[in-house]
Amino acid sequence: MNRFHHPEPHAHEFEEVLSLDEASEEHLVVDDLKKVRLTLTVDLGETAITVRDVLELKQGSVIQLNKPAGEMTDIYINGIPLAKGEVVVIADALHVRVAEIFGASPVEEKEGEYDA
Repeated sequence: MNRFHHPEPHAHEFEEVLSLDEASEEHLVVDDLKKVRLTLTVDLGETAITVRDVLELKQGSVIQLNKPAGEMTDIYINGIPLAKGEVVVIADALHVRVAEIFGASPVEEKEGEYDA
């Protein structure tokens, strides 16, 4: 017995394909993409921890991570590696100073600099 059902061939009507001139009326402008929200993640480090240690955690506990202080950290956009940066503290808040953007030439990186 055949497990697959093969329908009988039949006529089908397709929509008209627009010419480039007609299709150009509807297009996406780069400015439209500027409003798209992305998730930026900075990898501060990780560690292996036992269940016992998790159960002993309390407010004020300090967890040692695998990255030394001052080491460059990885920056991701929607889980995709984007750059490396330096973690800095400004007014009691963590920030990341971008040091290298993957795939960017030094000229492109310089053009993106600004005073914050």
